[in-house]
Order: sequence, then structure tokens, then C-alpha cells
Amino acid sequence: MTIAVIVSTYNRPDALAAVLEAFRTQRDRAFELIVADDGSTGETARVVDAFRGRADFPVVHVWHEDRGFRAGAIRNRAIAATSADYVIFTDGDCLVLPGFVGEHRRLAEKGWFVAGSRILLSEAFTRRILAEPLSLPDAKASAWFRAFVRRDINRLVPLVPLPLPGWGRKLSRNRWEGVMTCNLASWREDLLAINGFDEAYHGWGLEDSDLVIRLLRRGIGRKSARFAAPVFHLSHRANDRTQLEENRRRLEEVLNSNRIRASSGVSQYL
Repeated sequence: MTIAVIVSTYNRPDALAAVLEAFRTQRDRAFELIVADDGSTGETARVVDAFRGRADFPVVHVWHEDRGFRAGAIRNRAIAATSADYVIFTDGDCLVLPGFVGEHRRLAEKGWFVAGSRILLSEAFTRRILAEPLSLPDAKASAWFRAFVRRDINRLVPLVPLPLPGWGRKLSRNRWEGVMTCNLASWREDLLAINGFDEAYHGWGLEDSDLVIRLLRRGIGRKSARFAAPVFHLSHRANDRTQLEENRRRLEEVLNSNRIRASSGVSQYL
């Protein structure tokens, strides 16, 4: 099984540099990494180029011009840019632990997509991580406990490596709520079958929910990566949500339909 990790980003090169370095710590490095760039300036390209020279796995930079928040469109371009069997999505402000790719590989199963959890980092902890040579992926359990006590992280339980049985990861097989593309994995053939992300969504919000609803309609179940492959979300200002109500209306239309394929999706880039 070949794997592509798709990291979406927009004009946050300091965070992206830290995120990319975390992927160099992976115990499983049999993957390609695609930076899905939603129109950043040349500084982001320079970060990617410098990282490519240090990485021992393929690194691809996919970019389109800045015309506002178009995360679905740039992720579609990234899906089209790979021929990997399996795709792991995360964001350019989410750090991962050394076992992240390996755990997703272990959890991959035909007929299922995998949804992982997210741990929020405080603003102060985020500043320390980006300003100092603080290696988050090397932190020990005691360090995470201290971070939780200091409120540097908002949750501790997802870091407990519970050996859930296979059936225990499938208890929410038909639930779309709560799935985030900062930690989501799917077979590429399933993404192509539903035509990827629907680019009719403009601005921040709910294009990931739309994707998951259509995967479920396709007969692909939800499998949990809790207690196995969390991501650590660096603090940042809230995104512009002026389009959120319109996106909610669009999502309601999808919920009230039987739509499976995106009207404007990945097929245009294939």
C-alpha cells in the first residue's frame, strides 16, 4: 500500500516548517508528502524547497493562486497529483508524533475511512514551539502531563495509547459529525468515486463535513484513530467565517439530498 500525506497550508511558513520537520521523525517513512498550498507567497515555497533537500521521502509542492479560502480546491489538486493508494490529510499548523503515519497505515482497511483526534495547543506553548528548538514529537508522557497541568494542551486522554479492538474503532461508522480534515485518511479510489471535495464551498467551513457525508453515502464507514494517531493544533487567530452561514445552507441541501459526487471536484484536475 502506497501512502501520500497531504498537508494544506496558507501563508504560515513558520508553522509549516515545524510541521514538515515532524514528518522527518516518522518511524514509517514510506510515503510521499504533498504540500497543498492555497495561494501562499514565495516564502512558503522556499520553506518547502529547503525541506525537500533534507527529506528522505518525496516532497511535492502543489500551488494555486490566492482567490480566498479554497481548501477543497487545493486538496483536490493534491489528490490529482498523486497515484498513491491511500491519502492522509492534515494541516500545515498540526504537528504529529513519530508513529503518526505508521498508525494510519495499520488502521487502513478497505471500505473504511479513518478519522483521528486533535489536541489544541495554547498560544504561549505555540510561541515556544516555533521560537525555540523544542521538539514536540520527542516529548515523554510526563512532559505531556505537565503541559496539561499548565494548560498548554486542552486534552490529555487522546494521548493515552489504548489498544482498542477493531470493533471498538467502528462504533460510529455512520456518524459524520466531528470529522476534521486535519486528521483524516481515505483510500484514494474512494475519494475519486465521490469526486473529492466539493469546490462549491467558498470560505472557511464545512467542506470536510460534506466530503464525509458523501463517503458515508458511498458505503464507506467511519473508523476511529483515537488513542493512536492524534495531531497537535498550533494556536492561531480564528479564520474569517463570513461565508459560514452560506456553507451551512449548502450542507443542509446535501443532507436533504442523495448526492454522492461533488458537482465541482477532483475530476477537473485528472
